[in-house]
Amino acid sequence: MEKNNFKKMKILVATGIYPPDIGGPATYSKLLNDELPKRGFEVKILSFGEVRNKPKIIRHFCYFLKIIKRGRDVDVIYAQDPVSVGLPVLIATFFLRKKFLIRVAGDYAWEQSAQRFGVKDDIDLFQNKKYSFSVELLRSIQKLVVNGADLVITPSVYFKNLVSCWCNNPQKVITIYNGIKLVSLAKEDSKENLIITAGRLVPWKGFDFLIDLMVDLPNWQLIIVGDGPDYDRLSLLIKEKKLLDRVVLKGSLPREQLLILLSKAKLFILNTTFESFSFQVVEAMFAEVPVITTKVGNLAEIVEPNEEGILVEPNNKKEFLQAIKKITEDENFRIKIITQAKKKAEKFSIENTVNNLVEVLQKL
Repeated sequence: MEKNNFKKMKILVATGIYPPDIGGPATYSKLLNDELPKRGFEVKILSFGEVRNKPKIIRHFCYFLKIIKRGRDVDVIYAQDPVSVGLPVLIATFFLRKKFLIRVAGDYAWEQSAQRFGVKDDIDLFQNKKYSFSVELLRSIQKLVVNGADLVITPSVYFKNLVSCWCNNPQKVITIYNGIKLVSLAKEDSKENLIITAGRLVPWKGFDFLIDLMVDLPNWQLIIVGDGPDYDRLSLLIKEKKLLDRVVLKGSLPREQLLILLSKAKLFILNTTFESFSFQVVEAMFAEVPVITTKVGNLAEIVEPNEEGILVEPNNKKEFLQAIKKITEDENFRIKIITQAKKKAEKFSIENTVNNLVEVLQKL
């Protein structure tokens, strides 16, 4: 690939997770590390995983010191979350006098409030309500970080609109869709009724509902790919439902192994109550696996209902069962959504994502 004719730019990517971790920031950071050097960039990766084994607060200070050390000779520091990574980066770029770019693909305050502080409101309702001191502190930090960044990138129009409300200058919030490395696989005509789902094991991904749904699908198997704080709780639920022979928690898997599983699946299902962008949905679409997911976040930007997949209400058993029945019994419909979904997935190529990001970096 021909490199751009400009001074080689050095960029430090600061990320909370990195492969073999599974999740959007890990996938995105790995793609940047693979693709930006092809465009003439020099890339360094700094994962929060390097300090995660240290005590709280101390780990953030250690991460800050690592940013200072590795960021001295770079032009831009690109953070992948607005609190654990974003706050140390904001402080470090102030001292280093470096350009600060941040990608915001989630509401950290909302995520933590759902996991740790018992908040049940969805992300949209969360934006306009007040909560405990701990939640409001996290919200204040992420707003401080976003306002301190030179540019804010979101992975969808939906999330751009949400994050713009945190900013004093909404004009600096832009959308660059996430991209995947499109890999064609031979699709197996598996005789097994196999459902694949994937993502971080957190409450808003709704994996507990899918486990419960398997009680109504006695002839199906479910494989859940991912790791996270809900792993033990979901393991216990599988045992309680007596589904050990039909539901498997695979944990984190390399992308190549996930793609192999997708090649054997009849369905990919994502039951989530929040999504800024789903790599897994796009990969399933390109792998020619019919997708059933929810009418939340930006998923309608990825999947056109009944044309490229089926969108349902989160945790709605009746709608999920009807969608499964529609795809498995209507062959013409199944072929239509598979064909159109694969074409749509091609728009979310890593090439398009990197081209848009390079344009932004050059302007910085």
